[in-house]
Amino acid sequence: MDTYPIAASSLERYYYVDGHLLERQYRDYLSGYIDWEERPHAGEWLVFPENVGPNMSIDETSLSDGELYTVLTNKDAHGRKGTLAAIVAGTKAEVVREALDHIPQEKRDLVEEITLDLSSSMKNIAIMEFRNTKRTIDRFHVQKLALEAIQEMRIGHRWEALRAEHERKLWIKATGEVIPPEVFSNGDTRPQLLVRSRYLLFKSAEKWTDSQKERAKILFKQYPDLEQAYWLTHKLRMIYANTPRRSLANTRLAKWYLEVENSGFDAFKVIAATLRDRETEIINFFDNHATNASAESFNCKIKTFRAQLRGVSDINYFLFRLQNIYA
Repeated sequence: MDTYPIAASSLERYYYVDGHLLERQYRDYLSGYIDWEERPHAGEWLVFPENVGPNMSIDETSLSDGELYTVLTNKDAHGRKGTLAAIVAGTKAEVVREALDHIPQEKRDLVEEITLDLSSSMKNIAIMEFRNTKRTIDRFHVQKLALEAIQEMRIGHRWEALRAEHERKLWIKATGEVIPPEVFSNGDTRPQLLVRSRYLLFKSAEKWTDSQKERAKILFKQYPDLEQAYWLTHKLRMIYANTPRRSLANTRLAKWYLEVENSGFDAFKVIAATLRDRETEIINFFDNHATNASAESFNCKIKTFRAQLRGVSDINYFLFRLQNIYA
């Protein structure tokens, strides 16, 4: 059964105590924090070799004020105790590697597969610290690139529409001629059409509502390039969803690269070049369909805990509580 931490200050309204005083007393006298052996270096690095297993994830997260930490987690612990294997301040490969060197090499050699994003620093860490390990790039980070590319195109069209609308208003003001705004059959003006199409471009067509189907039909008629980019994005999504083995993935990705080249879209060409550069790690996904979802879930747990504490005022104490719960 999952357990969830609470802030001592949240008890004051129910038990009529000074929550902040209770928090300080718990930290200084009851929690064991004062005698914690790792406290001198906790803000820089913490490692838990006993939590290293065959299936690991490495990712980055923010603990406070946007400061990033690199987090190594064990997938097989499913977000419970034993999940956290290491947490290191920063994302610089050399710094993280120095911290992970505190995990014995024989433990690191037990890792069979590690999932990661497209970050070059995460790649360098995985290569140098987990030498015998298969590296698999998370599918969702790849798909996110394509989604960001189509949204960039949509935003470009929106700015053009806003400029045109501004020029229409200036013309009316200068000449007194009444020029009504363009309104489509669903009631959207052109700028509204481009704003309200954001979410439908994230979704598969079979999940569109009736109003989204109507809006998509209008959008794609007005902007054929967005329709072409949408189906390029959808085809990449379907490669991940419907490809059972890596040999078939190679063939389907090659066809997708050709379609991207023929489309002429620069953003998608950059994506294709990125995928080719990391092709082995991307194709590895189709062996076990391993993702970084467990790492993203752990990041959400950290954010939820941080929200319950109403922020992080003492990083070391926050990390002490994290390791008690998840390490």
